Amino acid sequence: MKLFYFMILLSLTISAKAQDDFKAQQLKFDRVKTAYKEKWTDLKKILKHDGFGDRFSMVINAYKTEGKLEIWLKNNTDKKYTLFRTYDFCAHSGTIGPKVIEGDGQTPEGFYYVNVFNPMSNFHLSLGVNYPNNVDYARTGKDKKPGGDIYIHGNCVTVGCIPLTDEKIKEVYVLGVEARNAGQERIPVNIYPFKMTDANLKKYSVQFPKQVNFWKTLQQGYNAFQKNKSFSEVKEVKGKYIVK
Repeated sequence: MKLFYFMILLSLTISAKAQDDFKAQQLKFDRVKTAYKEKWTDLKKILKHDGFGDRFSMVINAYKTEGKLEIWLKNNTDKKYTLFRTYDFCAHSGTIGPKVIEGDGQTPEGFYYVNVFNPMSNFHLSLGVNYPNNVDYARTGKDKKPGGDIYIHGNCVTVGCIPLTDEKIKEVYVLGVEARNAGQERIPVNIYPFKMTDANLKKYSVQFPKQVNFWKTLQQGYNAFQKNKSFSEVKEVKGKYIVK
């Protein structure tokens, strides 16, 4: 029994060290080091004022029509997320409706997560989004390429990504590093065509009738988060999102 508990403690120690190593590795890059130097002191003060401790999780919600990117945080001991910051898109690409093929200039729509922290991005700093996922592949079909390389990044240009300017991405990137370092393996990135109220869905469905069924699946996730302030499990089943 003592050996069993020792192995658990060792596992937790190794896990904690691996998480701490993530931040340490990121801080080896000059742009990340500069971002921490310029932004982290003030961010820590605001986090403390808003009731957040040293270990928190993060959800990113983005709305294409409104051009807004929301950062939601919760302490790892809490159940509900709280809106922490809202950033404006610096530029837009394409129109509403999901990304379908490579080169269409569309920003994806769907339920994703951060899969890359790029401290040497061509656009200062960037957080990669795991587009395309299984739902995107099903939409594109076998004979076409869905594209890729979708990021939330600095600068103010885009062909499908979400640019925030260099100053804003510094804050988002630092918050992402802190969440990842505190043990959050996947930071959700939920990209919506608009704030998915019934009124907006009705309004935009007139102009984009082919997207209605897809948007209704996104609305399920949107509504669940708005109601519970917690991230629901989303599965990709037969080319569709299923919100648990």
